[in-house]
Amino acid sequence: MQIFGVDIGGSGIKGAPVDLERGDLAQERHKVLTPHPATPEGVADGVKQVVEHFADDVRPDRVGITFPGVVTGGSTIRTAANVDKSWIDVDARALLSEKLGGLPVTVLNDADAAGVAEMNFGAGRDRLGTVLLLTFGTGIGSALFTDGALVPNTELGHLELDGRDAEKHASTKAREDHDLSWEKWAHRVQKYLAHVEMLFSPDLFIIGGGISRKAHKFLPLIEGIKAEIVPAELQNNAGIVGAAMAASRA
Repeated sequence: MQIFGVDIGGSGIKGAPVDLERGDLAQERHKVLTPHPATPEGVADGVKQVVEHFADDVRPDRVGITFPGVVTGGSTIRTAANVDKSWIDVDARALLSEKLGGLPVTVLNDADAAGVAEMNFGAGRDRLGTVLLLTFGTGIGSALFTDGALVPNTELGHLELDGRDAEKHASTKAREDHDLSWEKWAHRVQKYLAHVEMLFSPDLFIIGGGISRKAHKFLPLIEGIKAEIVPAELQNNAGIVGAAMAASRA
């Protein structure tokens, strides 16, 4: 069975067929820009473009798709902070399956997908206790695990920090928008991690998203956090792998 994973983000939609035995992409991923406004129809068209990019080589039997917001019942979108608000209450599974010609589709929160992949194949492998994966990108996503079990849809990027959503202060987008040095941005991330640590007392923080490729530039600058902090091993492919894992289990 060929399973695809597609990761919908605020800036890009990327996907690939996935080798679930290795926990890695079976082919180089393909990416298209997220449309603006990121309406359901526009994003669904982007997902279709990503899947059809591989049509000459392989056709999927199932497709796992991540969404940057709360997904309940495996289908219904409840929040849409970094895409168009018209997503709220949409039956994403039905919309995306129809767009993909009736293929079986599984939909889940993007950070949850990345977390599942990291816990099985990456930095969280064989780790018990409380593990918290945080993805830094357009926003901040979160995946919380207790002894390997996922607590879904935590969305901790929307915790209030300095009177506003934490992701407005400490995401990768905030670093780019305000042209922050690595030192200044690391201080913001440190403040956010300290707040989350106070609330959840994790044993391990896994730092994911595309910024994890540059972990050496900012992780050594973060001080005063009791929990171990490590970069994600699957980096920005974690969401694709986790989405495919979810589809294979559906």
